[in-house]
Amino acid sequence: MGPDQQRLTPLERANLAAYIDGELPEVESQAIATKLAHSATARREVELLEKTWVLLDHLPRPKAPEDFTARTLTEVRRLATEGIQFQSTVSSGLRRAARAVLYTLVSFLTFGLGFLIMKWVWPDPTARLVRELPIAEHLDEFRDVGSMDFLQEIVNDPAFQAETD
Repeated sequence: MGPDQQRLTPLERANLAAYIDGELPEVESQAIATKLAHSATARREVELLEKTWVLLDHLPRPKAPEDFTARTLTEVRRLATEGIQFQSTVSSGLRRAARAVLYTLVSFLTFGLGFLIMKWVWPDPTARLVRELPIAEHLDEFRDVGSMDFLQEIVNDPAFQAETD
């Protein structure tokens, strides 16, 4: 297809009415003008659109019914009332969402406080095991002793007495 038969793109075709009315931005208007200057096919599309607009001006204009204004105002009032209802629905939804966020935050804070209490206040059972590790290491030997009476006998036996110089 030669440059003189170049067609308008769908975007340029959509902007033709604005181009004819002079409402198109300068950059887009310049692009369409350049294409129209070089393409006879594009010029025919613009001429067809201009003829269509002229023919539309010859059609009879419809008359609005007499109660058109009253119906329009009634519809506007109804929509305004629905808008107020919509706003109240949205605000109640936002209140519910805020309440849910608050409850979630309080739940997390309560969980965190419980965790800290368990960590710092509640006794740690492993700490006792660490303190009594020497006893646990020699537990079998202590079980072999049997009772404190045997240990008392050893302490009182002169063979186990330490010599003092």
